[in-house]
Amino acid sequence: MKVSLDVTAVPSSPAGAGRYTVELARALAALDDPSLVLVARRTDAPRWRGVSAGRANVLASSPSPRPLRLAWEQLVLPTLLRRAHPDVHHAPHYTMPERSRVPVVVTIHDCTFFDHPEWHEPTKVRFFRRAIRVAARKSGALVCVSRTTARDLAAICPVTVPIVVAPHGVDHDRFSPYPPSPASDDAALHRLGLEPENRFVLFVGTVEPRKDVPTLIRAFSALADDERDVRLVLAGRRGWGTRPVDEALASTPHRDRITCTGYVPDDAVPSLLRKASVVAYPSLSEGYGLPALEALACGAPLVTTRDTAMAELAGGAATLVDTGDPDGLAGALAAVLRAAGGPDAALRREAGIARALDCTWEASAARHVEAYRIAANA
Repeated sequence: MKVSLDVTAVPSSPAGAGRYTVELARALAALDDPSLVLVARRTDAPRWRGVSAGRANVLASSPSPRPLRLAWEQLVLPTLLRRAHPDVHHAPHYTMPERSRVPVVVTIHDCTFFDHPEWHEPTKVRFFRRAIRVAARKSGALVCVSRTTARDLAAICPVTVPIVVAPHGVDHDRFSPYPPSPASDDAALHRLGLEPENRFVLFVGTVEPRKDVPTLIRAFSALADDERDVRLVLAGRRGWGTRPVDEALASTPHRDRITCTGYVPDDAVPSLLRKASVVAYPSLSEGYGLPALEALACGAPLVTTRDTAMAELAGGAATLVDTGDPDGLAGALAAVLRAAGGPDAALRREAGIARALDCTWEASAARHVEAYRIAANA
């Protein structure tokens, strides 16, 4: 089988869906079957040859600016696919070439364009609602990244095509309880302006409305008087809609104990996770919540929100709290901090590591191949 994968939307410093596409491309390229074609931006061929270790054919055709790229997907990509002769085309970010004669598999990451439009830029809401509805009707199969997303999609949007749930994996070479050298984690923290000997609560991710960072700041403020040596580290680039975060930072009396690192280089993220006293991922909703799984893989205690994809992926290895509850989050964080070094903490750590070891990009790629075969044989 020959599969083409659209990688045109992946930025140079990928996060979220971009990270998913990179890791999936790498895992698929390592397989003997299917053979892989990567459809890339005109300027981006060298990167994707590197990602695939030279095992994929790279068709660098798409323009870079987003409006032109979206028009190219509808007007030019169907012809390119007809000439390349893949058995299946995979569109990994909601949209698909609607006139394609090649069967298309589409990845749906979450359904928040429908149930939480306030978390997105208004211009994207109408566009992606339509794209999801089209994919649910016209694709050969859908990939959902969690059972939570598949459940939400079925409740929100009429789906007439097969759904395959393909959870993300973890790069276990990077995200591990064991640092590459004894001093490497401390050195990484020093480069970020952090003192390795300090205890800290860590958030990793793009700062945007769905992450509910204001609730985390209020929770930290509630526990800071009792835990006087603990800091809060917010690690991640600023997205859109950050005004409530700025207001929460301005109002807390403990602003001097909160560090906002901005974008963190990929090689420093595992160090942060390994050194954190507790990782807080209080997101209101996610399609998957990969940073939460990466925290477990590094052996970090995790506090996240119940009835979400993060609770699904943690499989009982995380402490769960209600969404939007600063007092509940403060209590959970304080309990984890107090239990550090005890037998319960050790058991939870081992459970998290074991859970993460079950999640690999190789297993995710295998589930994607199932979706490709469904679409090819439809």
